[in-house]
Amino acid sequence: EVQLVESGGGAVQAGGSLRLSCTASGFTFDDYDIGWFRQAPGKEREGIACISRHDSTTYYSDSVKGRFTMSSDNAENTVYLQMNNLKPDDTAVYYCGAVRFVSPGRWNRIFRYDYWGQGTQDIVST
Repeated sequence: EVQLVESGGGAVQAGGSLRLSCTASGFTFDDYDIGWFRQAPGKEREGIACISRHDSTTYYSDSVKGRFTMSSDNAENTVYLQMNNLKPDDTAVYYCGAVRFVSPGRWNRIFRYDYWGQGTQDIVST
């Protein structure tokens, strides 16, 4: 069974940090790149970060660049999203997704992702 399981979400005050994890099973992790998306209430799901696992290139949306950092632990089939200097606008449900191959201009295209996790809620208060 293919699974992507997110963890690490929670409630934090503005300026604080959280680290999300996404652990994969049921498919060949090495064959996929992993992206992070988020969906705030009343808004569409947006791509915020992605890592190309064959060369570790990372991509970030303008809204999180400089604050969020993505990394990968291949031995654990896990990717991480370190989120610093969190803002109330970062409040959302965060999802990880697996895509067969990420391309520089299309890493945030939702329809290209094959697998998704169930999401983890992050709440940033003022």
